[in-house]
Amino acid sequence: MMPEYWKILSEADEASYKVLDVSSVKAVSPRTKKVYDFVILKSSPWVNIIPITSEGNVVMIRQYRHGIRDITLEIPGGLVEPKDDPKQAALRELKEETGYYTNEVYSLGYVHPNPAIFNNVCHTFLALNVKRVSDQEQDEKEDIEVVCIPLKQVPYLIQEAKITHALVVVAFYRLFLEARHLIKLSFLPF
Repeated sequence: MMPEYWKILSEADEASYKVLDVSSVKAVSPRTKKVYDFVILKSSPWVNIIPITSEGNVVMIRQYRHGIRDITLEIPGGLVEPKDDPKQAALRELKEETGYYTNEVYSLGYVHPNPAIFNNVCHTFLALNVKRVSDQEQDEKEDIEVVCIPLKQVPYLIQEAKITHALVVVAFYRLFLEARHLIKLSFLPF
């Protein structure tokens, strides 16, 4: 049996925060005809970007994440501001968080971070031949360390749970599967 769209009976805004809004939804199941309550987290689109130097190193960041109360190894990323398109936002985040920049940028597509509760998408970009052009421009709440890691080490860092951020893992998955169709990268690990 094919799933069907649910009938939305009501939607109410519950809370608003800097990075997301919380809504409650009442919807009717097309299969059971029962009414259920759901919570939806509404957010602007997100971006992340895999910045690679001409030597084949990925410019990554380490930062503390309050949700897991731990330091993560990630790629630059953030929210798409209303004035930006996703590519501009990714390049802005790259420069702000790392001080690196390039004009050689390719889209690797987008994913829905968690369609069960989030309404947004995360766009992923590949940035080639990045160069350090400035100091970092961190927000007051950010404390970011920039680290350069050979791209060939990334699959092992994922296997060893050194990279655990789901959107970062997906970004590298997209790179390893799809980038060879965009451009020949001699430093891909396989």
